[in-house]
Amino acid sequence: MNIEQAVTEIGNVEEVPGLPMAWRWSPMSRFMFSLAMDVDGGWAYQMNSLNVHDQGLSRAVLAFARQHSLGRELGARPLTVATGFSYGTYRFDAVAAAAPLVHGYHHGRNEALNEVVSAVFPAYQCEFRGDESLEEAVLRFKRMLRPTIVSRPPVPYLRMRYENTRTDGGSVGPSRGFTTYDVLLRELGLLEGAPGSFVEFENSHGQVWNVQWNGSWLVNGTAQDAPPSESWVASALGCP
Repeated sequence: MNIEQAVTEIGNVEEVPGLPMAWRWSPMSRFMFSLAMDVDGGWAYQMNSLNVHDQGLSRAVLAFARQHSLGRELGARPLTVATGFSYGTYRFDAVAAAAPLVHGYHHGRNEALNEVVSAVFPAYQCEFRGDESLEEAVLRFKRMLRPTIVSRPPVPYLRMRYENTRTDGGSVGPSRGFTTYDVLLRELGLLEGAPGSFVEFENSHGQVWNVQWNGSWLVNGTAQDAPPSESWVASALGCP
């Protein structure tokens, strides 16, 4: 697979200033795609941005991904993460890579190119556990993380199950499912005045908290004087 030829054939392609073997192109006004080829020409790393394109950030992400061969390792998982990244005033502390089966950036246009590209983006350590299945990776990448938005806040790895006797709301089945920070905060706020209700959630390290209200607050079976605060929840999820 000749990656350089495949990229230049896309059209409207220019070199990325300050980064060798890297190109960028804009398929439409709101998007900018940037791709850097690995040193041996056998793999590439692509970062897409929407609305706001920070050339310095994209260059730093691509260089970091290439340095760490993100997603290229033998047996690479659907989502691969390398920590220790920083750039400017951004709070990102990692770079993540989605495998070809997850991102599909060139699916339907150039399948051969698609198979040798990692979709890379600036990320936060707290967003990943490291053992995501293909199905989970697709859900996180395409519907939750918004990897093309460089101004995005953290989207913590968060799985939850709950039941509320007052609202009759609840999750389906005994397993914890992926959800968002605002949903967790909402359901915690609805516990008070609903005896027999609970919210159980898990972070990226596999730590689990069970919060109940039965006339008083219980967290993992221990009585608490007050409901869980937003700062406590953020700390439990480990996100900046």
